Amino acid sequence: MSIYGSLYLIHEKTAKNKKPTPESFQKGEFILPLEKGIRMDLRSIKTIALFCVVIPLCFSCSPCNREDTIIMSEELFVSHQFTEPGGFTTGIEGPACDSEGNLYAVNYQRQYTIGIVTPDGKCSVFIDLPNGSIGNGIRFDSKGFMLIADYTNHNILKVNMKTKQISVHAHEPRMYQPNDIAIGANDIVYASDPNWSSSTGQMWRIDTDGKVALLETGMGTTNGIEVSPDEKTLYVNESVQRNIWAYDLSPKGEISNKRLLIKFPDYGMDGMRCDVDGNIYVTRHGKGTVAKVSPKGEVLLEVPLNGNLCSNLTFGGKDGRTCYVTIADVGNIEYFRTDLPGRCWKLYHR
Repeated sequence: MSIYGSLYLIHEKTAKNKKPTPESFQKGEFILPLEKGIRMDLRSIKTIALFCVVIPLCFSCSPCNREDTIIMSEELFVSHQFTEPGGFTTGIEGPACDSEGNLYAVNYQRQYTIGIVTPDGKCSVFIDLPNGSIGNGIRFDSKGFMLIADYTNHNILKVNMKTKQISVHAHEPRMYQPNDIAIGANDIVYASDPNWSSSTGQMWRIDTDGKVALLETGMGTTNGIEVSPDEKTLYVNESVQRNIWAYDLSPKGEISNKRLLIKFPDYGMDGMRCDVDGNIYVTRHGKGTVAKVSPKGEVLLEVPLNGNLCSNLTFGGKDGRTCYVTIADVGNIEYFRTDLPGRCWKLYHR
């Protein structure tokens, strides 16, 4: 079990931040503060306890209830390391959580893979993609299938999570390279499609039967893409041009009324997600921050990260308020706590 941030180990359910007293030690109701950024697990804590004869730590032989044993302080919008640096390649992208809280991202250990990170931070290769496919954006549909933007072979791949069987959900040779993907509650998929060499891009819709339709071309360098919580707005950003565009979105996936939501004065943008109130979290590639933007285009705050090349993000955790961010220059994942759950988490738990 990995533990991050400011947290406390307690023997029984005691009040948060309760100051230890001689009486509390005698009762076994103690608090052991851990410094910020320290990574420990229960085995390490037990080992420390054996040598800390002054503080009578007590662990029962029965399985521990994590909620009763570890309490994390609610320090919002402060980023911490979640996985070790260098575990992923510089192509780390496309984070997405399943309904059980596992986190997935592309290019763990090597290109062509999808990595899985358990809720306690343990990483491994989940699948190897076939035929030279390299993934980028990842989403889950309402049936639990994983959908992956395969930019080398111009595909949207579908993965059966039980059998790990990989199939082609959609193929479109006119795509430059499908990059990030968004998904509606009706399972319609939207894909950004940048042409990095010419700083241009386009946008596609992929219907539930795999049929592909071009929504718009002649755009800037399309990248992050997301659907609003009410399913009525589609957002897409242009990395080089630093724009986020908003469109009216119909139930059939048709777009209209294009308008500029916000233009940033500097740095690039990459992946983005909405929270349940419609605020947009966008990675500021090169700046090393995640900006929280209101539906009206106002920057509400920015979260500084430890790495600079943040490539994408998603929401997970038991309450949907943990934001995971992929960091390309470090090859790892960071996380921070938010005030509201993410839209994607709510979709997984509908």
